[in-house]
Amino acid sequence: MLLLLLLQIWASCLWLGHSEVVTSFESSCPQFFFRETPPNEALEPENPAWICQRYKNQYYFATLYDRNRRIPVYSAYLYQPAPGKRPKTWLVEPQLMGPTYPKTMEREWTLLNHFSVSLEQLSKSQAILQDYKNLTGLNRGHLNPSSHHPDSNSRTATFTLTNIVPQDEKLNGGAWNNYEQQMMIRRTQGCNTTYVIVGAVPGNNYIAKGRVNKPSHIWSGICCEVDTNHRKAWAVIAENDKNEVELLTLGELEDVLTDLYGRDQVSLFDSACPRE
Repeated sequence: MLLLLLLQIWASCLWLGHSEVVTSFESSCPQFFFRETPPNEALEPENPAWICQRYKNQYYFATLYDRNRRIPVYSAYLYQPAPGKRPKTWLVEPQLMGPTYPKTMEREWTLLNHFSVSLEQLSKSQAILQDYKNLTGLNRGHLNPSSHHPDSNSRTATFTLTNIVPQDEKLNGGAWNNYEQQMMIRRTQGCNTTYVIVGAVPGNNYIAKGRVNKPSHIWSGICCEVDTNHRKAWAVIAENDKNEVELLTLGELEDVLTDLYGRDQVSLFDSACPRE
């Protein structure tokens, strides 16, 4: 009996953090999108994965992941900044290997040692820590930053490699950091609920011997509900080799992304969010 009880406790501990690979955001975690409306299909990659990022039995954000390029297309979340420590542990997503694996945000070490997963097996489905070692001029750039979340669990949830792209280190620590830490504070004054989508446009270059795409641009679109009748919106975009961030209207960003992707017209939010 004691052994059975210990096994049950161990199993419950392993299942504290979940990340669900789902069929659609609308049916599983729509709360991270204004009026529960995700971006349209114009951004979808050839081999997508829809991830409801869940940790300790709570959803914290949503990520559309590009399995082939091993980077996120975008992450969507609610802006709720608060002071707190930056996490240090990086997590990966076992479910990207297949539905039979745990829905658990886990450390690589845990998967390799407790779930009989090989590093080669894990690396076929997503980026791994080795991919981001010994980078020159680049670092691990969050799309959804930990500082935009209110507590330890929500910040830890952002430290999954499915929320990371190779980002120019000067941009990441300079103009983009200024957008995340200063511009967002100023522009969200008076907002009751702020919906954010941060994305990365695939580029022509790769790191890790061609495994992980280096985006050409990093962008963000924001839709703020002031009250039930008033909303405001804005957007930013940055080339991923320059320390500059350009401020745009939401409509301008959607048009720029439409040109960069070369597909149908991009729509990031429900039409009730102002484009001008």
